[in-house]
Amino acid sequence: MTNLQYPIGPFVYGQAHTFEQVREAIDHIANQAHRFTELVGKWGDDRLDTPYRPEGWTVRQLVHHVADSHMNAYIRTKLALTEDNPTIKPYEEGEWAKLPDSVLPASHSLVILSNLHDRWVAVLRGLNEADFDRTYYHPGSNRTFTLGEVIRNYQWHGEHHYQHIYRLAERNGWV
Repeated sequence: MTNLQYPIGPFVYGQAHTFEQVREAIDHIANQAHRFTELVGKWGDDRLDTPYRPEGWTVRQLVHHVADSHMNAYIRTKLALTEDNPTIKPYEEGEWAKLPDSVLPASHSLVILSNLHDRWVAVLRGLNEADFDRTYYHPGSNRTFTLGEVIRNYQWHGEHHYQHIYRLAERNGWV
C-alpha cells in the first residue's frame, strides 16, 4: 500500500538545497501541466473516475486537487515575495475534493494548471537566489518554509500525483 500511496516516496522537509536544484524544480513545474494533459487529456469518464488505489481519490479528483493545491502555492509564493513572513491560510484538501466542482471534466483543471504554471514559472524565473530564502509561516504545520523548499515540495507534489495516475494506467494497461 505504501508504494501505491507514495510512489516516489514522501517529501523530506528541512533538507538543504542549492539554487541550481530550485531552478531544476522550476523547470519541472513548467512541464507538469503538459505531462498531465498528455497522460489523461483524452481519457473518458471510466478511467477518470477510477481510484488510483483502494480508498484513494479518483484520477479526476487528483487532477482537480493538483490544480487546487498549486493555486494555493502560487498565491502563497506571491505573499512570501510581497510580505515579511506572512501567515498563510491552510485548507482542508480532503473536503475540497468532495465539493461539487470535483465532478467537472478534468480538462477544466488541466487548462487551469497550464495557465497557472505559466504565470507561476514566470514569477519564479524572475527571482534571484536570495528571493528563494523568503518565507511564509504555515500554522497547520507550525513551521516556517522558505520559497526554495516550497518550490522543491511542489515539484515533488506534481510528480507524486502524476505517478499515482501513471502507475494506475500501467497496472490497467492504459499506457
